[in-house]
Amino acid sequence: MLDWLTDNKIPVGATARDVFDWLQTNASWFFDGLEAAMRALVDAILWVLQTPHPLIVIAVFTALTWVIQRRWQPCLLVALGLLFIVNQGYWRATTESLTLVLSACVICMGVGVPIGIAAAHRPRLYAAMRPVLDLMQTLPTFVYLIPAIVFFGIGMVPGLIATVIFVLPAPIRLTHLGISSTPQPLLEAARAFGATDRQTLWKVELPHAFPQIMTGLNQTIMLSLSMVVIAALVGASGLGVPVVRALNSVNTALGFEAGFVIVVVAIVLDRMLRAERRK
Repeated sequence: MLDWLTDNKIPVGATARDVFDWLQTNASWFFDGLEAAMRALVDAILWVLQTPHPLIVIAVFTALTWVIQRRWQPCLLVALGLLFIVNQGYWRATTESLTLVLSACVICMGVGVPIGIAAAHRPRLYAAMRPVLDLMQTLPTFVYLIPAIVFFGIGMVPGLIATVIFVLPAPIRLTHLGISSTPQPLLEAARAFGATDRQTLWKVELPHAFPQIMTGLNQTIMLSLSMVVIAALVGASGLGVPVVRALNSVNTALGFEAGFVIVVVAIVLDRMLRAERRK
């Protein structure tokens, strides 16, 4: 019985290989255009973060924290955290990792929020999407690197593609949760006053779902930051490079130093975006 099962193996790997080969042959124009668009986005964000003096960028991040939080404690934490990164000599690597994170946020939120809204309004669509979202979140992230290298080569773009695939389910699920959990009395009241579907979405559903959407943004940033080391394996610049170098050379000091800087970046971004907890 076991011999029969193993002799009649379902060609999962061979099918995936054939699909990738077909796409590489027949859809190269699409992947070339996608690569150009993502490279332009990465270059633009990288220019914004690296061209000004680091102290100017730190001041801007601190000001943004004040706009979001309206409290001095998070502002102080953000400023001290970024100054610590400059002190450790990781500012350039940090801006490269932030570029990957911000690029992933732009793509994931720009794609995930509309899909989440559509899925909340169409239960059958979400039921069909759910297995795909589960697959995207549970498939080992290293597997994403293989087609990313095949289609986009080495560099920031394949790292960004793998990050987007891994992170995208978070904003979709949280946006769907926020929209679909809008209380029925609110929706009925809006319709009773003659609100159209678009007005109901913008005036009722999105304001109610805003905390979940912001949680989706926070999760997008944290998950993207967790991919910086994996993205370094395909040539992406940033804080993952010294971590990989430390792993290859068994350099405890370098590994702990770079890893601690990644933790500081995560804390800084998390404290900046806790708008839903503002009092």
